[in-house]
Amino acid sequence: MATMSTKPGLRYCVSDWVTNNKHISDTAEHKRNISHEIRQEGRVLRNETANKTNWDNYDSSRRLSDRIDDITRWKEKLKACAQEVDAEMDALTLSKQDTERALAATVLPLEVTSECLTLREGRRGKELVSDPVEAELKKEEEVIDGAQRVLQQCISQAFEQLCCLQEVRQQLTIDLQDKIEALEVDTSCLSLTTQSPEISLKPNPTRVPLGSMTPQQWEQFSRYNITRAKEEMHNSMQLRENSSLTRAQVQNELEAQRKAVEFALRKRTHHLEQAHKELQWQLKTTQDEISELEKDINGLEDDMQAKTAPLKLVHTRLENRTKRPGMDLCRDEVQFGLVEEAKQLEATIVALKQKLAQAQHSLQSLKQHEAQMMEDLSRKQDALSLEQRSSQTRQRLTVVAQTEGLPSAVVPLTNSSGRHRLDLA
Repeated sequence: MATMSTKPGLRYCVSDWVTNNKHISDTAEHKRNISHEIRQEGRVLRNETANKTNWDNYDSSRRLSDRIDDITRWKEKLKACAQEVDAEMDALTLSKQDTERALAATVLPLEVTSECLTLREGRRGKELVSDPVEAELKKEEEVIDGAQRVLQQCISQAFEQLCCLQEVRQQLTIDLQDKIEALEVDTSCLSLTTQSPEISLKPNPTRVPLGSMTPQQWEQFSRYNITRAKEEMHNSMQLRENSSLTRAQVQNELEAQRKAVEFALRKRTHHLEQAHKELQWQLKTTQDEISELEKDINGLEDDMQAKTAPLKLVHTRLENRTKRPGMDLCRDEVQFGLVEEAKQLEATIVALKQKLAQAQHSLQSLKQHEAQMMEDLSRKQDALSLEQRSSQTRQRLTVVAQTEGLPSAVVPLTNSSGRHRLDLA
């Protein structure tokens, strides 16, 4: 039976075999050493990374807690400042309302003053004089007009300041809302742990969000809001104080001028009453004099009439004695006596006629003056009536002052129920 021939294999010598075995052993030992070093380094790395992770987590939580404390502190500051702004807005609103009431209270004095000036324009003739009452009334108009301008300016300033306070209040509200939301976010982050179910990997978590600020900018922003709010509150308190002083000053000026007008009006009324009484007495005396003068005129006329018969008698005697005859037509004592009597009677009649003419002229003058006095008395009566009506008109001011009293200069810090307020709790 025939056998197949095979190609003989590569043969190694014993030394090669031994060398190979040694190489395998050395390589295995080297690999084990490398593996051991890697294992040791891995254990060290595991320990280091575990400690580092735990420490970083603790450090991040501590920083979150510190950040929460900072946000809470600034939130409380903003909340307290916002409450102070609310109280100041309420106080300024009340001050503005007091000023508006003070402005409205000047309408009646102005109406009364205008009515008094209009009433006194009804005086007639010589009674229409520019007296101290008119001067004081015109001054009162100027005082009221000036008071209205000042009070209106205070109201405008208060409105503008309220707008500024509302603006800073809104800024505080926005900042406070941001703090509240940031506090919620950081509190939620602090509550997360490695076992929290809502944690997950996020794409590009280390990115810097747009609009990010530095902590210095963040703190400076809130500090600026509080500083500005305090400045506006200081301006508001100063404005309230000025408004209170202005209202008191205006009230004092109006009250002083009212008293000055009433004093001048009483004084003028007193003078008018004196002049009225004096004129009444003069009129009565003149009328009595007219009555006496009319009686005397009648007496003069009667006397003149009574002198006519004696004069006729003398004339008749003289005429009859001219008829004496011859030597008996002499100028004897009788003749001289009759002539003297005739001249005396004629002179008496002339004197009586002159005196009668003077008396009649005086009577006419007295009657004319009586008519003037009666007319002037009527004007004085009308003027006195107008002054009394003016005094009665001005009594409305006294009644209002007694019922309403002076406006209060102290403004209580109460809440305004009409304005919506952010819940700061």
